[in-house]
Amino acid sequence: MFFTRAGLEQATRPEVADHRAQRIVAAGGRTVVDLGCGIGSDALAFARAGLSVIAVDRDPETAAVAAANLDGRATVLVADAEQVADDLLTTGAALFCDPARRTDQTRLWRVEDFSPSWSLVGRLLHGSRTAGVKLGPALPSRLIPDHVEAEWFTHRGDTVEVTLWAGPGAAPGVRAALVGPDGQGRTHRFVVAETPELPVRALGQYMYEPAGAVIRAGGVAQLGTELGAGLLDRQLAYLTGDVLIRSPFATAFAVQEQLPFRPKVLRRWVVEHGIGTLEIKKRGVEVDPARLRLQLRLVGPHQATMIISRTPHGAVAVIASRVGADPVGTGPI
Repeated sequence: MFFTRAGLEQATRPEVADHRAQRIVAAGGRTVVDLGCGIGSDALAFARAGLSVIAVDRDPETAAVAAANLDGRATVLVADAEQVADDLLTTGAALFCDPARRTDQTRLWRVEDFSPSWSLVGRLLHGSRTAGVKLGPALPSRLIPDHVEAEWFTHRGDTVEVTLWAGPGAAPGVRAALVGPDGQGRTHRFVVAETPELPVRALGQYMYEPAGAVIRAGGVAQLGTELGAGLLDRQLAYLTGDVLIRSPFATAFAVQEQLPFRPKVLRRWVVEHGIGTLEIKKRGVEVDPARLRLQLRLVGPHQATMIISRTPHGAVAVIASRVGADPVGTGPI
């Protein structure tokens, strides 16, 4: 593929784009209009799925890159999506939009600055036809209309996006998480249901870190219930329990030791255990992992994982080991 800087930063990963294309096919789509197609990564997936594709971008250079990437597999129009939307909305085609959330200089944080505009996004999601809108995974829940389905995706450990769906094939009000692919190439779907709050409990024999998509979809309490686990802290997405239950939606850690979060205590521990490589995970505590590693003066042949978390009784550092070969992973969110 050919890339622009902004296009590369916002391009959809192929497996994620293919999932979205298959949803449109399953909903009965035959033609899809990609408004704000960028370099064409999503349009390529639509074409691979057998859909007829009309790709629209207002920037001539970006549209030229998309045309080169699509290589005749789609019709590429140089046009402002805002201006052509009304004509394209009458075609009966499925609709897709990935509003630009970056410029060549910076990331755009306010939905009011997106292009195509947030008002056009609302029109696409009216519900009269199949429509999908790709957005950043940190989209505030208050901006998600009640009548749409929201689907977050954690891909190979990175929580990369949320897609809002409306019209045929969408489940109004559903919030779901996709996590994958696993070692067999499967992607797992977690549909969030209303669940009572989890209790806060003391550290157990195991800790779980939910996948970012599950966290964003609001499914931590449901996942904790399924794992027989509680929370380390009311506001944090670390789960703990005494029985190991494997899940594609969380990384499991076997707890080895609990230490108070004090640099002198931690330094003594790493020296005594000959730790030269330290993975640091943290929630709810102001700490720079890179700086902490320097403070701990890591020297030795061994490696360890340290999970630093706030608890109702103060911050703790949990020494833990990953349980088996995690098939999916969670990574940063």
